[in-house]
Amino acid sequence: MKLETAAGDALAGHIPDLARLRITVFREYPYLYDGSEAYESQYLRTYTASGEAMAVIARDDGVVVGVSTGIPLALETEEFRRPFEAMGLDPATVFYCGESVLLPAWRGRGLYRAFFEAREAWARARNGMAWIGFCGVVRPANHPLRPAGWEPLDPVWRHFGYVPEPRLQTTFDWKDIDQATQSAHPMQFWLKRLD
Repeated sequence: MKLETAAGDALAGHIPDLARLRITVFREYPYLYDGSEAYESQYLRTYTASGEAMAVIARDDGVVVGVSTGIPLALETEEFRRPFEAMGLDPATVFYCGESVLLPAWRGRGLYRAFFEAREAWARARNGMAWIGFCGVVRPANHPLRPAGWEPLDPVWRHFGYVPEPRLQTTFDWKDIDQATQSAHPMQFWLKRLD
């Protein structure tokens, strides 16, 4: 297993892998995302256009099996920045962790921790970053597509030092795999102070 960090122009070459992994992994519960390459191209444009985004790439025998991204929140879209601005937290002081997508066969090997550590190190090396955070979808406990035995990652995120901030919530629209059209999904932001 090999981990590498890509940023700036080098990140653009990894966009097809990231799009593929996002569509594959986010199709699983709890996101249930019915993704399309057209949407992925539009969404990931924020990362390639910023010049400040980064990604941690996990390869096994040369095949990309996982990607974890990050970007200064000030360079994210307005829908990501809005909750922070409403709370009075300057987006210029926050590093936003986009996604960590890892194929099932490579889970449980410590890569998730490595993804967080690499993004935190990257954020600490940027001037003015005081916070690091991400958001996750909130699904009801009785959701009909929740697999038996599925457990949320909340305890893992807390173990890494992240806490949910009740004032930082928003909604994002996407089409679920069992729905005909897009719908709004509640999202909860988690934060960690960078020391």
